[in-house]
Amino acid sequence: MKKRLLLLLTVVAGLAASAQNDKSFEIAKNLEIFANVYKTLHLNYVDDVDPGKTMKTAIDAMLASCDPYTNYFAESDMEDVKMQVLGQYGGIGSLIHQEGKNIYIAEPYEGLPADKAGLRAGDRIVAVNGESTEGKSNADVSSAMRGQAGTAVTLRYERDGREHEVSITRAEIRLPNLAYSGMVEGGIGYARLTEFTQDAAKNVREAFRRLKRENPGMKGFILDLRGNGGGLMNEAVDIVSIWVRSGELVVETKGKVASKNLKSRTTLAPEDLDIPLAVLINESSASASEIVSGSLQDLDRAVVVGERSYGKGLVQNILPMPYNSQMKVTVSKYFIPSGRCIQAIDYSRRDANGRAVKVPDSLKTAYQTRNGRTVYDGFGIEPDAEVEHNPSSLLTAALFNKFLFFNYANKFRREHDTIAPPTRFRITDDIYNDFVAFLSDKNYSYKTYTEQLIEELRLVSKEEDYIGELKSQIDSLESTFQQAKKEDLMRHRDEISQFLLDEILARYYYQRGRVEGSLAADPDVRRAVEILSDPAQYNKLLGR
Repeated sequence: MKKRLLLLLTVVAGLAASAQNDKSFEIAKNLEIFANVYKTLHLNYVDDVDPGKTMKTAIDAMLASCDPYTNYFAESDMEDVKMQVLGQYGGIGSLIHQEGKNIYIAEPYEGLPADKAGLRAGDRIVAVNGESTEGKSNADVSSAMRGQAGTAVTLRYERDGREHEVSITRAEIRLPNLAYSGMVEGGIGYARLTEFTQDAAKNVREAFRRLKRENPGMKGFILDLRGNGGGLMNEAVDIVSIWVRSGELVVETKGKVASKNLKSRTTLAPEDLDIPLAVLINESSASASEIVSGSLQDLDRAVVVGERSYGKGLVQNILPMPYNSQMKVTVSKYFIPSGRCIQAIDYSRRDANGRAVKVPDSLKTAYQTRNGRTVYDGFGIEPDAEVEHNPSSLLTAALFNKFLFFNYANKFRREHDTIAPPTRFRITDDIYNDFVAFLSDKNYSYKTYTEQLIEELRLVSKEEDYIGELKSQIDSLESTFQQAKKEDLMRHRDEISQFLLDEILARYYYQRGRVEGSLAADPDVRRAVEILSDPAQYNKLLGR
């Protein structure tokens, strides 16, 4: 019996080694083929071929067959890597955007070199280090402004028809990951985290501690992760540790290399184990945001409010490559305390067009939270309290896409040196009427669904030969609608005013003002406050 078992183990081991050898041979064979194609192309192709560009194209095409998060970074892209991982880069500290052929300062970050140099949103960048920006893309100009901290960059910009030139010393820019923290109605604390970059957990912990100290008897706390695409997994674990006991499992990673599989538990002392807690998420909350919201949901420690999250249950490592290049590789999937993986797209399965497909409902599995609530894998984090959001009107979208909110806010800033604090500033009748007057000579055409239906009715009636009988009625309907459409600026005033408010506040109070001023009218925040202020509702949602 022992001999037969030994023989069987030997055969199995031999088969495994053979399979491994076959795979190694396939890799070696294909590398040799690739090297010969690459060499033959450069020796024989009729035109000159850029070796570096050709190789980068080949690498990008190969990685595209995996998932969108597996990328190769040449040495020249290291600033992008630093920004993705650490939220820092060498530069002047400002967002820019492209409007037509022009590049503008979109928003300088408070207290950073661009802000200190006096640059404002709406300044048109004419040249960088003496080189014109004409014909350059947003990425080109951004790259030119970045560089090693301590070096100088010269910007020529236009404001109000006059050109100015300024030399700015680049700094090591660390983008703030905590956009705002403060109190909202009902004695509820609030913090918005935009990225899980270095010190994210420390900043959230300090904000929570400060609000608790300054507001004795704080009744609850809201962590806002909407629009947060993720970042460092250890920061996510440390944020969870603020509100759960030390030693709790937060996330487990499982991948091909067993030695790299990890179980990450809370290790830091909690700040508060009892305070009612809500986490806000939306369809853009991903990765580390889903670890935090999902684990707090699985542990029944927080109510999740908002919309279903993105569904990214994949973990990436950055690995060193030759010649100071690096590669970001998806190495594992992560699983939160209930045992579920929230990855929504299966990149190993493709449809007929080569597109990755979503995990089908038939393969989704039910799991249980600590209190026995049912949750599912395979499609992100589903909120405990879903909040419906009406999509923006087509008019508002047109005004936004044409940068008309942006341009009016620049005009407003030129005409008003100061405004009231974010919690007290409002879009008054005078401001709104001035905005409407500002739009009078601007092109922001948009076609509503009603207009499309009227056009379709006219087309179908022609095809079916009813146009003779219906033309006058269709013309009348179209005329009546066009008159009604002229009232859209008043019909959608509340929605438009909120966009205006956000943009104007950013001119005076930067990102923190934009967030603070929006909280009072935020439906997700209002719903979270309602839940946190009602112990019976809060406990029921958590299955207590």
